[in-house]
Amino acid sequence: MVTKTSGIISATPTFWERINWTWAHSLLIVTYITQILLIIPGFTGFRPVLRTIGFAFALFLLYKFRNGRERYVGYDAARFILGILIAQICLHPYNNSVASSIAQVAFYIAVLSPVFWVPQLNLREAGFESLMFVIWGFQSLSSIFGVLQVVYPGRFQPAISEVITNSKFSVDAVSLTLANGIRIPRPSGLSDAPGAAGAAGYYAFLIGIIIFLRYKNLPVRILGLLSSAIGLFCIYLSEIRSLLVLAVVSVIFLGLVFLRTGQIARVILVWAGSAGLFFGAFSWAVFFGGNSTITRVFSLFAGSATEVYQKHRGYFLAQTINDLLPQYPLGAGLGRWGMMNYFFGDFTNPDSQPLWVEIQWTGWLFDGGIPLILAYSYAILVAAFAALKMANNRKLGDFTLWGALLFAYSISLIVNTFSYPVFQSQSGLEFWLFNAALLSAFKDEQVSLPATQR
Repeated sequence: MVTKTSGIISATPTFWERINWTWAHSLLIVTYITQILLIIPGFTGFRPVLRTIGFAFALFLLYKFRNGRERYVGYDAARFILGILIAQICLHPYNNSVASSIAQVAFYIAVLSPVFWVPQLNLREAGFESLMFVIWGFQSLSSIFGVLQVVYPGRFQPAISEVITNSKFSVDAVSLTLANGIRIPRPSGLSDAPGAAGAAGYYAFLIGIIIFLRYKNLPVRILGLLSSAIGLFCIYLSEIRSLLVLAVVSVIFLGLVFLRTGQIARVILVWAGSAGLFFGAFSWAVFFGGNSTITRVFSLFAGSATEVYQKHRGYFLAQTINDLLPQYPLGAGLGRWGMMNYFFGDFTNPDSQPLWVEIQWTGWLFDGGIPLILAYSYAILVAAFAALKMANNRKLGDFTLWGALLFAYSISLIVNTFSYPVFQSQSGLEFWLFNAALLSAFKDEQVSLPATQR
């Protein structure tokens, strides 16, 4: 729109310009639309295609911005990771098949792609915040549907993934018995995977805290608080204990960032307020989930943290270190595990049979050995500490809250690598998208500051 004032023609920014809509926002919308399509019965048979679209779109954006010159702090580390994987394709004797090997590397590239193309966007504070509002809005909505699926059993239940319904364990393995005796699939929210409402709840909880701290508008602050409470409710009822651990870890590190910068009032507010939210949401969840919820949560306190982890997921880490690391110090070959092996693998190759991966460290070991483990770990730490550096820059005012959020979020994902191959999923893509977007916006905001304030 163009307006004319006192003979001077000036452009009035559109809504999209004011919120600084970019290709990063479009990528999120594409992934969310394809996720919603999965819960519609007519689309369930297209799950592999729909799950691929978001990653394919990320690759498209990498191609679109291939000539960009802006560099993210983790640019060199990401290039080194891809160099290791390309070397694996060319040199490793036990790659499964050409198709599965290339598909595995393409998946790594798609997940890492925001490191390369996000810095080319003209993303400023408004753009980053609107990006966070997109994910907060969607994940909060997904959490609300998770609540409805528990409160009104069967009424809001979406189609369940055929991968689960056709498995030998079926849906019963991912179901819970409510306090009233009704057995339902764990709340999935706007997803086809039982328990997925817990993952949505984690985002709603964490971002909701920042929304509450960041904005002075009372209705917005109330919405942030409500989304945090609803998110925790979904985490409890999803019965995925690792998500509850991640929520606690995130709150601890969020408070530590505030403590380091002398924001004592915020430390007290975050830690005391979160403790109240954890207790209140637990009471709410027990009202609906009954003994099932109590038993699941209190199993986390059946021993020390080390003992509990060792009993449930620690076996896979111990196996990776003690058995697999000596066997595959330079990798086991590409395309031998996960969906890339399932869809593109050669099961007749006796030297490259499928392998099983439960935690991220095993996946890195199989795909690139010790070099890939070191390179990817370094890249993640670079991203985490870049966010921490931004969080410590008090000259940016409350915009630094997003840096604190991303640092706490990064630490939680590092913890999650010991439980799940998180960087071989949509969560990994989102990690690099959010961190690259934050640092890109931070760079642009620094440029706009007077020289004396940089």
